[in-house]
Amino acid sequence: MITEMKNQDIKDVMNIWLNENISAHWFIEKKYWLDNFENVKSAISNAEVYIYKSKEKICGFIGLEQNYIAGIFVDKSLQRKGIGKALLDHVKQKHDKLSLNVYVKNEKAVRFYKREGFEISCENTDKTTDEKEYLMTWLRKGGGIHEIKC
Repeated sequence: MITEMKNQDIKDVMNIWLNENISAHWFIEKKYWLDNFENVKSAISNAEVYIYKSKEKICGFIGLEQNYIAGIFVDKSLQRKGIGKALLDHVKQKHDKLSLNVYVKNEKAVRFYKREGFEISCENTDKTTDEKEYLMTWLRKGGGIHEIKC
């Protein structure tokens, strides 16, 4: 079941955020994620966040800032079960255009987003990590042409 995040969900959401960032981004020092934990916690508290729950357990979440997906995170033990796709499909129903940044080295995520209809718009370097990343976009079929700026 997908619902909007409530204040009492923040601890579980942040645990998933931290664990999955450390796991998926093996090429970035763990310290980076630990140092950014409180800033992200504050940002998530003020963002549009949807959680996926099963049997009262938070399995994953997606965070948005308007049409920008700040992240999709699914508990590692529950990945490859359709939770990330369900979260993405949920926000696709609400938007005609979505964009996100994904690290080039996170090949699993790049493949996932391509499979879900996202296209690489451009490549940049994340100034905070000095890692290459793609800006990827998704447009609803028939949604028109949108200018993409890197």
